[in-house]
Amino acid sequence: MDELSDYKIASNYSDVRGWKIVDADNRTIGTIDNLWVNKDMQRVVYLDVKVAKELIEDKHNEVHDVIANDNGREFLYKDGDSHIIIPIGSVSINKDTKIVMANSIGYDTFRNTNRYNRQHNFDRDYERRVMNSYYPERNDPDSVYYSDDDTFYDRREFDHK
Repeated sequence: MDELSDYKIASNYSDVRGWKIVDADNRTIGTIDNLWVNKDMQRVVYLDVKVAKELIEDKHNEVHDVIANDNGREFLYKDGDSHIIIPIGSVSINKDTKIVMANSIGYDTFRNTNRYNRQHNFDRDYERRVMNSYYPERNDPDSVYYSDDDTFYDRREFDHK
């Protein structure tokens, strides 16, 4: 959203950039740094979250067993890998407290989700890995997570009410 000068947030929605985001148990995940917009749909699809230092420095966070491209390889985070994306339909926004809550995603899931470096952005493969991390029960090659670009965002995780 920061790079789209001709885009503005609709008056009936809150600009959540700078707000704290918490998991389903009210544990701090980080701060919303930006909003990722699908220009064809003309709406926000992801919250870009700068992950909290505590979550990054968690002693178990150095090496993870993450399903990446279905091979389950381990990887080491590089310096600067401090951002994650969260689908807009997976959160609730409290305008009074200025806190965003991830409805059904827990702290350990966020801790183990593959992060990215904001300087390098991300691609569709990263989106799929993240979605499979948040919703592993839907990890099926025939599912919408593996669909083409035209239908990738046509599911409830991207619908904000």
